[in-house]
Amino acid sequence: MVVNATFEIEITPEDGLLPGTRRFEFVKVWSGDAAGASRGFMLSAGEPTEGEAGYVALEMFEGQIGGRQGSVAFQQFGSMREGVQELRYELVPGSGTGDLAGATGTLSLTIDDAGIHHVVFDVV
Repeated sequence: MVVNATFEIEITPEDGLLPGTRRFEFVKVWSGDAAGASRGFMLSAGEPTEGEAGYVALEMFEGQIGGRQGSVAFQQFGSMREGVQELRYELVPGSGTGDLAGATGTLSLTIDDAGIHHVVFDVV
């Protein structure tokens, strides 16, 4: 099933866990074919202003995705090399509850010129 959604995000920086790292807590409000809220943490390192960095994130979503109600975790693995960004974004296997129990899949993320985060889910 393909699901289209957008989200608004609020990011709060925190102290890094290790030298050279940064830590962030975030809250997202989702709308569209995925409606609900998620909360998570992100760890990053590198120099994004120089086009070289990476991050990992884990978030817990509660709401509905494509009409299926429940909760599920998302994980992200992002990197930037010479200014070129790569992102792996997926549902965490075994993390779903309710109608989302057993759900798996990937997400594609784009950010438009207005700063709106657009997500396309490919959910099984």
